[in-house]
Amino acid sequence: MGEMDLNLSVEQLRNVGSRNLPRLAKLGIKTVRDLLWHFPARYEDYSKVVTISEIEPGQKVNIQGEVLKMSSRMIFPKRMSITNALVSDETGAVKVVWFNQPFIANSLREGALVSLAGKANLDKHGLYLSSPTYEKINADEYPFIPPAGGLTHTGRLIPVYPETEGVTSKYLRFLIKPILKNLKILDPLPEQIIKKYKLPSLEEAIAKIHYPTNDTEANIAKERLAFDDLLLFQLKALLERRKLNQLKSVRVGFDQNLIQNFISELPFELTRDQKVAAWEILKDIGKSYPMNRLMEGDVGSGKTVVALIAAIQTAKAGYQTVFMAPTEVLANQHMETIRKLISHTDIEVALLTGSIAWSTCSLQSSQGGLKHRPESPLRAGKKSNIKKRIASGQAKIIIGTHALIQKDVEFKNLALVVLDEQHRFGVAQRAALVKNKEIVPHLLSMTATPIPRTLALTIYGDLDISLIKEKPKNRQKIITKVISPLQRKSAYNFIREEVNSGRQVFVICPRIELADPIKEIKGKNKQSKMNILWSEAKAVEVEYKKLSEEVFPDLKVAMLHGKMKPKEKNEIMDKFKNKKYGILVSTSVVEVGVDIQNATIMMVENSERFGLAQLHQFRGRVGRGEHQSYCLLFSLTSDKKINQRLKALVECDDGFLLAEKDMAIRGPGEFFGVKQSGLPDLAMASLANVELIKKARLEARFLLKDDSSLTNYPLLKDKLEKFQRLTHFE
Repeated sequence: MGEMDLNLSVEQLRNVGSRNLPRLAKLGIKTVRDLLWHFPARYEDYSKVVTISEIEPGQKVNIQGEVLKMSSRMIFPKRMSITNALVSDETGAVKVVWFNQPFIANSLREGALVSLAGKANLDKHGLYLSSPTYEKINADEYPFIPPAGGLTHTGRLIPVYPETEGVTSKYLRFLIKPILKNLKILDPLPEQIIKKYKLPSLEEAIAKIHYPTNDTEANIAKERLAFDDLLLFQLKALLERRKLNQLKSVRVGFDQNLIQNFISELPFELTRDQKVAAWEILKDIGKSYPMNRLMEGDVGSGKTVVALIAAIQTAKAGYQTVFMAPTEVLANQHMETIRKLISHTDIEVALLTGSIAWSTCSLQSSQGGLKHRPESPLRAGKKSNIKKRIASGQAKIIIGTHALIQKDVEFKNLALVVLDEQHRFGVAQRAALVKNKEIVPHLLSMTATPIPRTLALTIYGDLDISLIKEKPKNRQKIITKVISPLQRKSAYNFIREEVNSGRQVFVICPRIELADPIKEIKGKNKQSKMNILWSEAKAVEVEYKKLSEEVFPDLKVAMLHGKMKPKEKNEIMDKFKNKKYGILVSTSVVEVGVDIQNATIMMVENSERFGLAQLHQFRGRVGRGEHQSYCLLFSLTSDKKINQRLKALVECDDGFLLAEKDMAIRGPGEFFGVKQSGLPDLAMASLANVELIKKARLEARFLLKDDSSLTNYPLLKDKLEKFQRLTHFE
């Protein structure tokens, strides 16, 4: 067999009929490449052949013997077929049962030699093998076959693949095994890298990942294939960074006196981490090419004030800064925070969202300075006034949602964009904010979800990262407890006591699962997004009804969800902030985001449905005032793995440590929602392997240093171009 055409449609393979094409397509298998790169999820170890007398109930075993009896019958009215066999070796005989596989009676005749791999069960009639995988064997191979032998489904480490209805692991093995014989694939990885790290060839890695003789072989193959993908990802990140460094941005010079004076006027002392992050950002915006920085900080660690320091510097240099938030609630919160912190300056701040527009200033004082008093929100008809102040450059700090990217919003001299919890805001979107298309604003992304180091190195390889790990002084530790169904009543009593003593409570509800998860995962059509919003609303409405009518009929309860209009949300948040409600029931998707000093309890329903990082974010919404605060994790599960997660949250309040634990427990794909990124599963699984990522990053740098366009590596260049089209982290 010559070099295999990996782009060949699986339709051209034997035993792939028209019925199986759409089934394979469900697994993403359309070509031979797709089939070969559909890697096993795990392996069943049937490498050791045992005698029938050694079989014990509950064991997964591999036996070999002769078929003594074979029969098949139908059971009515269940319309189920049962195929029975009796298989013997020199030590005894065992019964074998297959359900709904009547064809086996024709395939395995009495007297045939067979290898069987499956689980042994025990019932009142005795020991039997339940629906084992089977293969006929030749008389000259019997009784023992070495693990490296020619069997596909038994007698070795057996690959078990991700499956779908109508496509079993056995069928996939049946398709893959013949292709692997004399497989020839051109290897895109440079030979010097293969030799340097003693990696197997691509052909060998593909063969061994499907049919390893032992775990070591499987792991070596996985590492080689993961290295390929991680190398491509690092090449992509370095090229993105290089491209960015060739663009022009505004140089914002450092004014030491200005920054020192501003910091001295703050009503609190900056932590060391905040000072370091601020200095890193100020240095970046002083460069002639765009900053591309991610600031990670735990909930309540003070990221906004660090970003504001850069915005103050930018404003005093005569340029504008945009703070963009994912929701109106968060945009309003930023406006409130920033307005207070700069009230002693003459810098004008404007807010512009889908439903609100206002400015801290619209009047000149007699001294020529600006009067600083927040105006009441301007009505929709007066948005044009705020847009004029932005376009003229009078508003130096502009806060808003994606409404700021609308065509009719123009900036005079935008130099800095600060994003909250939206890390992938590309060069094209930044360019859309400025009239001068040759100038790209500096970008600072902020996240309260600490990202494990390996994940950050890979996903954000093109970003510089600032970390704020310290929490502000005098921040109390929040008491966290897992609440079982038996403890629910006493927890409700505790919540009532807190509200009656003047405190407030957040209640977070998980989203109810949709009937069609495929639509939800894709989430691209408007209808499916609306369905998600409706499901969120339903979850909140059910909880709101229960709490307001049954549990706390004597207390004032409000609800907040994604189906509400922005104006409604803002009104509810304002009333909650002004203590008109004691309890606020909200979805997880609608970011609470508001600094409610008086809130002391964060109650999370069905907490087992959330990741540790998300639960930690919820917890950070309380504990901001003088009163002791609590996080109550209501849980219905007895699953040990889930309870292990919740226990980690009870014991630890360090978001960075929790992020590492979360990734270790759930896996990198679940953490941070990167499963839909296009990053292959093996590379995803290897995000916990710091050393492998470091090797890939090092080699990517060497390759681009010697050959910036990869001209000398055409196969790698071609693979990188395809990879760039597939991967994305939005």
